[in-house]
Amino acid sequence: MPPTLASVVRNTSLHLTVLAGADHLERPVRWVHTSELDDPTPFLEGGELLLTTGIKLGRTAARLQAYVHRLADAGVVGLGLGVGLSHTEVPQPLVDAAAQRGLPLLRVPEPTPFIAISKVVSAALAAEQYEAVTTSFEAQEELTRAALGKDGTTAVVRRLAARLGGWAALYDGSGALSVVAPDWAARRAGRLAAEVDRLRRRPAPSSAALQGRAPGIDTADEDYVVVQSLGADRRARGFLAVGTEDRITPTERYVLNAAVALLTLTLERSRELRQAEERMGAALLRMVLAGEVATARQVATGLFGGLPEGTVRVLVAGAGQGVDAGESLSELGDRAEQAGSRVGEKLLVAREEGTHGPRLMVLALDNGAVHRACLGVVEEHEGLSLGVSAPAALEDAGTAHAQAERALAVALRGGRRSVDHEEVGAGSLLPLLGEDAVTAFAEGLLRPLRDHDRTARGDLVASLRAWLSRHGQWDAAAADLGVHRHTLRYRMRRVEELLGRSLDDTDVRMELWLALRSGEE
Repeated sequence: MPPTLASVVRNTSLHLTVLAGADHLERPVRWVHTSELDDPTPFLEGGELLLTTGIKLGRTAARLQAYVHRLADAGVVGLGLGVGLSHTEVPQPLVDAAAQRGLPLLRVPEPTPFIAISKVVSAALAAEQYEAVTTSFEAQEELTRAALGKDGTTAVVRRLAARLGGWAALYDGSGALSVVAPDWAARRAGRLAAEVDRLRRRPAPSSAALQGRAPGIDTADEDYVVVQSLGADRRARGFLAVGTEDRITPTERYVLNAAVALLTLTLERSRELRQAEERMGAALLRMVLAGEVATARQVATGLFGGLPEGTVRVLVAGAGQGVDAGESLSELGDRAEQAGSRVGEKLLVAREEGTHGPRLMVLALDNGAVHRACLGVVEEHEGLSLGVSAPAALEDAGTAHAQAERALAVALRGGRRSVDHEEVGAGSLLPLLGEDAVTAFAEGLLRPLRDHDRTARGDLVASLRAWLSRHGQWDAAAADLGVHRHTLRYRMRRVEELLGRSLDDTDVRMELWLALRSGEE
């Protein structure tokens, strides 16, 4: 702890007397400054014990009061007046002004040189710095041993909380709480979700200090909270939060920084291990998609902990042309793995370069934690889309993959965040076709009819639509149009003449109906 005015006053060799501000002696003293200026504030930083003989202070109450106000406003923690030179005793107006502002005022007797006070404070500051360095090294060694142990990250969080005399919490890359110490702090740590989420959207490393009450915590529980993102390449791999009763000291800041460095190193090391596991998972997924399920299961049992058991779905994520989805796909993969890890759900993930850019494939349990996490990520990222297969057995994953790819194509073409295969199978054929190609086909096929309708009577396009929608039933279609069936027959003959095609041909009817529907999509 830094020296305080109280510790300076208690030094009997200085013979100091407190004349005012006795209730504020616990203020820390950052330095001792001697000045005979009427206004020394331009040369002060705050936290000083100012010593003066008062040569230029004057003796009027107004000047003395103004002097005290300047010092108090500048953050001076105490004023020492040396008697015996310009003042035989401390002026009462100075005492009154100091008492009014709550500024501790010390009487320095003539036998006590100012340099003696400076030496006492300097020695205390040096001792504080030595203690800080010693404590920091001890804490770093303790935290390093903890990080190298069996429960590395958990042990670091627990030791950090004990060192700070407060609580500490570790969150994974998605912002989910993974470790908290002591156990009673779980409620407090859980209420920092919004702050962690804000940091998750900023480049790492980033930090935030919440002075006073942590958000959402009962008014009876006041904390000084610091939240720090953990990551070495601008991407947060996790988050560390600590809560203490008071603002953390410089020594505690060193300890916190050491913990941040160790946890970042641990998470980066874990990331390298995860990357190796991802490569293994990608190879297993490709084996499963190729129909080599038995071989994949045999390999996975020994090295990967097994394959997903039960009904699965294949999810394929990607982005449209011109959209850089690299970071979004990486986050999708991370969040999927974190979701699976929290509940012990197996999944397989692989990244590949598709015809229209990178794709991420995920094989996971139907409607499981991983499936739900993937749907949540695509909702957060503009331009990212997800295609989801129908539920399938693991042996049918190849078919499910094809379904997911088709669903993704529909999602990208329609600008949708996600599309299930069931929607594709139950919906129109048009979303599966290239928009530009369908439009060009429809315009070319129907142009003769539209040219006719612009220059003559007959409403051939509307009549054709009504007739096709009624499957060639003349009376029903004529009733829809409000014309006689003979009129409708005449119009359909004109359609055949202009198109050069027979409406008796089923293929011609299908093409015309597709062309008409494309204008409605």
